[in-house]
Amino acid sequence: MNGLWFDARFINPASPDGITNFSLGLISELSKTVQLSVLVCNQAQQASLPSGVKSLMVTGPTSLKEFFLARKLKDQGIRYLVSPMQTTSSIGRNFKLAVTLHDLIYYRHRRPPSAFSWPVRAIWWLFHLSYGPQRFLLNRADLVLTVSETSKRQMLAARLTKRPIEVIGNATDIAPTVPSGARNDSRFLVYMGSFIDYKNVEFLIRAVGLLPDHTLVLLSRISPARRTHFEELATTHSSSIRFENGVTPADYASWLGRAHALVSASKDEGFGIPIIEAMSQGLPVILSDIEIFHEVGSDAALYFDPTKEKEFRRSVLELQDPEVWKQQSLNAIRQAANYSWQGSSRKLLDALNRLP
Repeated sequence: MNGLWFDARFINPASPDGITNFSLGLISELSKTVQLSVLVCNQAQQASLPSGVKSLMVTGPTSLKEFFLARKLKDQGIRYLVSPMQTTSSIGRNFKLAVTLHDLIYYRHRRPPSAFSWPVRAIWWLFHLSYGPQRFLLNRADLVLTVSETSKRQMLAARLTKRPIEVIGNATDIAPTVPSGARNDSRFLVYMGSFIDYKNVEFLIRAVGLLPDHTLVLLSRISPARRTHFEELATTHSSSIRFENGVTPADYASWLGRAHALVSASKDEGFGIPIIEAMSQGLPVILSDIEIFHEVGSDAALYFDPTKEKEFRRSVLELQDPEVWKQQSLNAIRQAANYSWQGSSRKLLDALNRLP
């Protein structure tokens, strides 16, 4: 495929997030099979690209100049431009445009990303007050991408776009690993993710109080105020918790290789990349009973009601049986194999080729 470009301006090398991982994962895989060029808006983004990927420096996606970007790109030989967001310029374009709406979680939880400036956060919040602005942006594209069947069903139910919707799943860059043996006797339960209210981490802290020989390990960076709150809650419920306050990729892999299970009690979720990361290492996952987790985890997960601590305890104790742990580990490896950047890039190229 000639003339394929990717909008890499949403990559955040200093603090990688889901959109960064999605962008770099697809860019890396696409560049292996097609001649790919990308848009960037700073040197750090340019430095994060795989070797051999051509880049064009342009203005940032939150600049007012974004309104004129598509017209300025007319002479670049672009046939297809893929964006990991839905706000990439489309005014006056002469190329096919594929945009991405990862999920609808910001319509249910309207708190904008803290990394944005306050004017951008205000616009973000206003944008998500109704579906109207979203419909306008999505319908200006030729193809809409999302990361799960769950999000696709929600988008169709909300009638967000008249354009075709293609599911391009997330994946992990961690190399798959088969555990050397069952870790049914490990007493570490690991959590990776943010500490936003709907993540329901307080539930996990209370529930671990019912498992006096287990420790909940919180791997992500945490603010001092949030940490103090969790420490007070743990004391009240006699729960053993451990704060890693951010881990390197090597440390993360090490925890996935020594834990009893990865756990999440989220009441809502856009996807769940840590679930795939854990499963790729053969680590069983214990998850709240919500739709997206059933899609991502399938039968590799044990599920519980995120309002009932005793159900969570029962799932943890179930994995203490070595045969159960081994079977769930095998299920995890098999399920994780359904998510790969190779498969996602192939689906993306097929979808672009189908455009009229």
